[in-house]
Amino acid sequence: MSHPYTDGLDAGVVRYQCCDGCGAWQPLERHACRTCGSLQLHWREASGLATVYAVTEISRAPTDAFRALAPYTLVLATLDEGPRVMGHADPGVAIGDRVRAGFMRFGEGTLLRFRRE
Repeated sequence: MSHPYTDGLDAGVVRYQCCDGCGAWQPLERHACRTCGSLQLHWREASGLATVYAVTEISRAPTDAFRALAPYTLVLATLDEGPRVMGHADPGVAIGDRVRAGFMRFGEGTLLRFRRE
């Protein structure tokens, strides 16, 4: 099934939803703007630059497919445009680090993977 966010990852870009009326970014895909109620929402491409907000090291993968990656690092990163996204990251990345979005093919899709700037 196609989706603007995952299609963007496959194309090598991070996308986020934004309001045409007031310019507010949306934290999750929405049908109406969380700020002004406008129904005029569209997807924008982010620069890919972000600041790490939270970090966790995964040693016990949730599925057989991810066991091949374990141990791995997951982060919540705040894009310079405002939205916060989850992605993989270089080991040792810390809260407050500046990172740039990269992309990693995994199975039939693409995962977001941040690297230190």
